[in-house]
This record gives sequence, C-alpha cells and structure tokens, in this order.
Amino acid sequence: MNNWIIMPAVLPAFTAAFLLLTLRHRLVAQRIVSIVATALGLLVAVGLAVQASDGVPQAYRLGDWPAPFGIVLVLDRLSATLLVLTGVLALCVVLYAAAGWDRRGQHFHTLLQFQLLGINGAFLTGDVFNLFVFFEVMLIASYGLMLHGGGAARLKAGFHYVAINLIASALFLIGVGLIYAVTGTLNMADLAMKVPEVAPADQGLLKAGALLLFLVFATKAALVPLHWWLPATYAATSAPAAAIFMIMTKVGAYAILRVYGLVFGAEAGALALVAAPFVLPAAVATLLLGTVGVVGSRSLRSLSAFAIVASMGTLLIALGLFDQAGVSAALYYIVHSSLAGAALFLLAGLVLEGRGTMGDRLLPGPAMRGEVLVGGLFLLCAVAMVGLPPLSGFLGKVMILEAVRSSASWPWLWALILGTSLALTLGFVRAGAVLFWASGPAGEGPRRRLAPLPLTAIVLLLALTGAWTGAAGPAMVWMEGTARQALDRAAYVEAVLGPTNHRSAGRGE
Repeated sequence: MNNWIIMPAVLPAFTAAFLLLTLRHRLVAQRIVSIVATALGLLVAVGLAVQASDGVPQAYRLGDWPAPFGIVLVLDRLSATLLVLTGVLALCVVLYAAAGWDRRGQHFHTLLQFQLLGINGAFLTGDVFNLFVFFEVMLIASYGLMLHGGGAARLKAGFHYVAINLIASALFLIGVGLIYAVTGTLNMADLAMKVPEVAPADQGLLKAGALLLFLVFATKAALVPLHWWLPATYAATSAPAAAIFMIMTKVGAYAILRVYGLVFGAEAGALALVAAPFVLPAAVATLLLGTVGVVGSRSLRSLSAFAIVASMGTLLIALGLFDQAGVSAALYYIVHSSLAGAALFLLAGLVLEGRGTMGDRLLPGPAMRGEVLVGGLFLLCAVAMVGLPPLSGFLGKVMILEAVRSSASWPWLWALILGTSLALTLGFVRAGAVLFWASGPAGEGPRRRLAPLPLTAIVLLLALTGAWTGAAGPAMVWMEGTARQALDRAAYVEAVLGPTNHRSAGRGE
C-alpha cells in the first residue's frame, strides 16, 4: 500500500495545526513555514503524478480496513493532475500574500493550509460521504479566507456565500442519505457495482439522490442558474483568496466527472448518465452569462469573476460530452483557466492597490507606478483568458471545438464559443484601454512601489501558462490517458475492491 497517497491531506493538516498552536503571533515564522510546507506539498504531488503515470489506480485504505467498509483514498492520473495544479496555485498565492496581504487579518496561512486539506482530500477520496466531509473542510476554511481583512462589502458578499453553501451542504446530505438508503454503501467503487442492480422500484429514489448531488456539484462549479454567488464573492474578497478559490470551481467539475463518469456512467443501467442531459444546456447558459458579465463589468475584479464564470461554461461544454475527446480537452482547459484566472485575480489586486482611491474601477484615473509592466501583464492575462493565439487558451478552445464535433448541435456550439470569444475580447480591450491607455499623468495620485513577491507570483503563473502552451503535445497525450482512465470503471473498481472480490461486492455478498 502506497503511504504517500495520504500525504497531500496529512501535510496541510499538521501544518495548519502547528501554525495555529505555536506561531499564531509570529507572522514572519508563519510565512516561512507556510511557504516551505506548500512547496513540499507540491513536490509530493509531483511525485504522486509520476507514480500515477503508469495508468494503474492505487488505493490507500486507512487502518487497513477493506473497502467498502473503511475509508479509502484513491490515486489515479486525474487526481494526481489536480493535486499538482492545486500545489502550483497554492505556492503562488502564499508568495503573493507574504508581501503583506496576510497582515490584514488573522490566521491567513492557517486557513490556507486547511483549505488545501479540503481540496486535496476531495480529489483523493473514494467515498461520497468523505467527499462531503472534505467539501465542508474546504468551505469552512474558505469562509475565513473570503472574509480575511474585513470590510462591509466583503461581509455582505460573505453572508451570501455562506448561506448558499449551507443550503448546498444540506442538499448534499439529503442526496447522500437517499443513495445510502437504496444501495447500502457510499464507496464509489462499490456504488459503481451496485447501481446497475438496483430494483426498478428503488430507482426513483436513487435518481433523486443523484440529481441532488448534481445540484450541489453544479453550485460549486458555478453553473447557471446556481452561479450567482461567484461574481459577488470573488469580486469582494482579497486577491490571494480569489486566486486560490480558482481551484474550488474545479472541485465541482471534478466531482461531476468522478461521480457521474464512474458511478452513473454508461454502465449504470437505467441510471446511466443521469445528469448528462443537464450539463450541456447549463454550460451554454453559463458561457453566455459570463460573457455578458465581462462586457458589462464596472471593475477589474468583477470582470475577472465573470471571466471565470465564462471559462467554467466553456470547459463544461466539453466535459458534458462524457467521452474521451471531450474530457481530455476539458482537462487541458482546466489547467489553463486555473493558471490564467489566478494570475488575473492577483493582477487585479495590484491594480486595486496601485490606483489608490480609484481602486480597480473601470474609469480613467491616475497612472499607477509600473504601469507599463502591469499593463503588459494584463495584456498577457487577457490573451490567455479570452483564448487568443498563441497562448494555451487558444489551443484549449481549438481542442474543445474539435471535441464537440461529436455532438449533433456542434454548429451552434462552434458559433457560441467563437462568438463569445469575440465578445470577451471586446470586454478585455475596453478594460485595458480605460485602466492603462486613458490613465492620467504619472504625477497624479499614489505612486506605490510594486513589491517583488506579488510580481514574481504573477509572472510565474503566466510563465507556466506559456509552458503549458509549449508542452501542448505531451500535455494532451497525458490528458488523453487521464480521460481514458477516468472513464474506465473496471480499473477503478478493481483497484479499490480488489481483483478477487469486486464482483461479489457488487452483488452485496
């Protein structure tokens, strides 16, 4: 049994406890420990990705209790990829925050580590109930991060954010209860075996539970009409918090793929692809609404938040196909949109600080210090987010366009993706022209020096976006193998339940 599989959850958990209990009044020491622990977590994630590259899922059974009776963590190429992505984002965020953002409230680094515990655990767990547990850990930490620094606008948005997630958590529990009542298990591999054998009289309850879970995952993924919490939340919180929140929407997309690709996939009998009819229409509406929001935004943070909504619509159009081509294109785009979106939010934080009382409002104002550099970084962020050549957003959209050709409505989807890309370009051009082209003389307003750590974090994210572009060929080979494995029900079940007893587990013996 590979004991390294549990490290992405154990490392941030112990780091958070250590920071809270021993270094709560020593901010410099907190920064050092948090940066070192986050870097180690990234190294562990890379090591796990190397181990997962053989294409064979690996299971870690806590206490060596056999599945489905004990808690199980599962490592495969999908979870390993998202662990590495989380580690990269977390390291850039902690570097950015160490320049002074962490002084604006208490326990930033502790909350960040607890957030990583929840995110990493959600990617690794092989049990639906423990997916709920890790969701709650992630959300509780995000409440603190969202409110970090205080302020009336942040408190108002935080109240809405907490309220919608409490409702989602209640629905999650109800859905889990319905599934357990029908099948007697919540282990995903065991569910994959038992769902096809559910009696017709119980299929209605099971379908209700499955659709309740889809509502929860759609809320996390900001699918229309359950998206409304994201623009206000991301625009109101601090730049580092918004950047790490980039991965939270991806947790929702991951949960849709994992649960509805594995448990309710093509082999689920009468309940096969139970959520599939809802994903594509909601993704189309999400892309449209996010684009309208970008065009009509009045601040850079609001524009960034709606750009994330649009990007989630784009990737879920591909993911909603639930085939290898769509999933592999969506996974490539997930990495791109996470890196580019985090860079955009961190840049919005620099603009907010650099323009003084004007903040990040899309109105002409005084030139900020380092305007040429910041404007150049904004241009790269805009090119990446819109999907213009030569960066990875363009390649990702081309892959998605190619993947949706298997859909009967592909001409309409092509027109939508290309049309919204043009509208997004206009929205970003307007924002850049107002912020950097129409700015006043350099002598007006504040002239704050740009700190090196925030710039380093933004440049690193954009450099990784460029590297993701250059490595598109090998990356797509990896993503195609990842998609193939993610949709391979038999390999996952065998890794968790074992080659000799997974069939008997499916019969409930």
